[in-house]
Order: sequence, then structure tokens, then C-alpha cells
Amino acid sequence: MTLRTERPPVRARSGRRPLPPLIFLLVLALAALGVWWKVLQQHESEVAAQERACASAEAAPPSLDPATVTLRVFNASDMAGKAQEVATQLQQRGFTVSEIANDSSGRKVTGVGEIRYGARGRQVAAFMKVFLPGATDYQDVRADAKVDVVIGPKFASLAGADEVAAALSPAKVAASAC
Repeated sequence: MTLRTERPPVRARSGRRPLPPLIFLLVLALAALGVWWKVLQQHESEVAAQERACASAEAAPPSLDPATVTLRVFNASDMAGKAQEVATQLQQRGFTVSEIANDSSGRKVTGVGEIRYGARGRQVAAFMKVFLPGATDYQDVRADAKVDVVIGPKFASLAGADEVAAALSPAKVAASAC
């Protein structure tokens, strides 16, 4: 008996093609990539929405105690006694009014009014815009924290207590979320 040491010839694997499994893996990888892309986009939009909310909270008027605010009230309209009337209303709401007079600055006020302030009075000015809606800002070079409320020709009335509360309450809520 003779032992045969030869192996049988290797047959070609004609039935196995590598292309279909590779295509399947490629489709699976693209699907996973699409899912992750969607998740990351959704996260970025949530972060952007929170940043916008925080930015609006920073831009929202500060909530100050009116007793700590000292104002000067000036009349830049043709209505006689308007500065005195507005000053009285502000004092009834707790503000301190240090001066009441006609506007002698020479600036032309055409709208509801103007809030004039220096760099140190920025927060008080933002707070006062809640009480005088539609008023424009005017930052000048004064070194102190005095704020001037200038009544213009289109002034009708100060904001009501409900309007003021509504304008100040979202600022507290949004600021607490940041």
C-alpha cells in the first residue's frame, strides 16, 4: 500500500461573491451616519435655542427697586405741566425725583420720549424703558448714574402696573434657566 501524500486540488469558490456583503455593510454604515448626523443637528439646535434664551435674558431689563432709583423728569413737549404730572406718577410708584423742569438740552425729541443716561446709569435706563414704552435711548458722556426721563410730544401715559410686571417677569424666568 502506498500512502498518498498529495492533496486533492483546491476547487474555486464560485458561489461566494464579496460584493453583496460589502454593499450591505456600506448601506448600514451610511444609515448609522445619517442617524448620528440627525442627533447632532438636533442637539446643536437645542443649544442654540438655549443660548438665544439666555441672550434675551441678558438683554431683558433688570428688575430694580424703584426706591433706589433717582430720576430727573424733563418736558420736551408743548403740553404745559406734563413733567410735573409724570414726576408725580413716578413718585407714587416709589421713584425718587430730584428735578422737574422743561428740557433745556436743545435736543429735539419727536416720539414718546427719551431716556438719557451715562455709562453708570445703563441699568436704570433699561429699567425705566419698561415704564416709558416707546421711548428712545440716548447715552451721553455724563460721569454719574443720573437718569433723565424726557417726555416727548407723543407721550400718552406711563405703562400700567400689569404691563410693567409682565415685562419684568419673563426676565426673571429666563435668567434662572441660564
